[in-house]
Amino acid sequence: MKLSGNKILITGGASGIGLGLTERFIQENNTVIICGRRESALKEAAEKFPSLITKVCDLSVEAERIELFEWVSANHSDLNVLVNNAGIQQWMNISNDDFYERAKTEIVTNVEAPIHLTSLFINLKSLTTIMNVTSGLSFTPMTKAPVYSATKAFFHSFTLSARHLLKQKNIEVIEIIPPALNTDLGGKGLHDTAPPVSDFIASIFEQLKQGKTELTFGFSEAMTKAGPEELKNAFSRMNPQ
Repeated sequence: MKLSGNKILITGGASGIGLGLTERFIQENNTVIICGRRESALKEAAEKFPSLITKVCDLSVEAERIELFEWVSANHSDLNVLVNNAGIQQWMNISNDDFYERAKTEIVTNVEAPIHLTSLFINLKSLTTIMNVTSGLSFTPMTKAPVYSATKAFFHSFTLSARHLLKQKNIEVIEIIPPALNTDLGGKGLHDTAPPVSDFIASIFEQLKQGKTELTFGFSEAMTKAGPEELKNAFSRMNPQ
């Protein structure tokens, strides 16, 4: 993937990893569009980065995903990079009364939305790259976030298939595999002791310069290289009885 001169759509680009990607891609002389549900967060990001293009969109709603694609097609038909970053994480237990309802919201946002967007945006003749943000939890789950972990395992598997299937369309598929980072994912304060987003972004851009298509950092790098016994041990450490 070339690192400059792109027009890039980043879903969930107003906070966390999405905002980190937004800032770095702008620094690398790209045109960046971000979308998200919260207009206030989009405005705050646009105030920080005046060149930023924003679009309010609730990706959990199918009609809004279609409208987003149609808006891009009409106004930014030269868009060549889609970053499927938006995701939600909920800490919960299967025995919770509201477990199923909360699980459905994670599945829609973390699975249905990026699959749908992928199927839509590959119809853009200009599209050359898809970047999918999965997780180190794709390889061994954290049981406090059982559905999130499962959705990321699904998305990792889908990304591997998409990379193979989209070769015939000359679309490169890159997987961004973060560990826990100091963001508000899952709730404020849950990841305050985790590494900063800035360190992660610096690392994955160095890997992009090297031409890598699986971008890892810290824990996620270890998990991608782990064998069965190491994954079992990681599961036990992450999920003590």
